[in-house]
Amino acid sequence: MASNDTSDEIPSDITIEIDRDTVSATTVVAAPPADVFDFVRRPANHSVISGDTTVKGTTVGPEVLNEGDRFGMKMRNYGVPYKVTSQVKEFQEGTKIAWSHFSGHRWRWTLEPTADGDTRLTETFDLSTARLPPALRLMGFPKGHRANVARSVANVRDHFASRSS
Repeated sequence: MASNDTSDEIPSDITIEIDRDTVSATTVVAAPPADVFDFVRRPANHSVISGDTTVKGTTVGPEVLNEGDRFGMKMRNYGVPYKVTSQVKEFQEGTKIAWSHFSGHRWRWTLEPTADGDTRLTETFDLSTARLPPALRLMGFPKGHRANVARSVANVRDHFASRSS
């Protein structure tokens, strides 16, 4: 279980889906998909987005992520600081971006326009691409990231809500 997963309460406007290898959280963001995608693909914003608050800042990499890009993040988990380098593994301009680090599991963001011009945003933790999926399952994942992905999409939603008020 993630160290900073202190609450399992999921806001009513966030939908959770869990299966053997994935956990996803979906909400609607009051902003156009292009704006939301631009926000998510910038590593400098990941500390704001992070649902478990382990992401603390950037170390290396481009300002805006594209297919194949590598980027580094400053992290802190259980009070221990560390750095991790990830690579963009999936990329469709404006609709999908996913990255993974050395373990191989992916953090995937998908975006769909709603009828009124807002964005249906989903974050998925996917361990099917991990080097050792059984080890992650023994550690309680993907369910262990249920609250984290919910808070991450809520953080993006709240970022755009605060911009419009």
